[in-house]
Amino acid sequence: MNQSQTYDLCCRYHGKRVRITDNQGRTHVGQITKVDRDMVWIRPNNNFGGYGLGWGWGFGPGFGFGIALGTITGIALAGAFFW
Repeated sequence: MNQSQTYDLCCRYHGKRVRITDNQGRTHVGQITKVDRDMVWIRPNNNFGGYGLGWGWGFGPGFGFGIALGTITGIALAGAFFW
């Protein structure tokens, strides 16, 4: 998946809970709160696991933490994995 496809997918899933896998094999689970051409920000939900530094880390309340679009190797709706 190239960066443009990743950006489009993140925009489509904005506001939804997703599962993101990066190129280092880490899995991040949370709600997408912001997307730009270089980064996607997710707010982790501790009930669903994932890495993160919590609310507003350097970006103000509610944005969560950023993941560079170029490092994302996979993204899917978290509902498909957690019922």
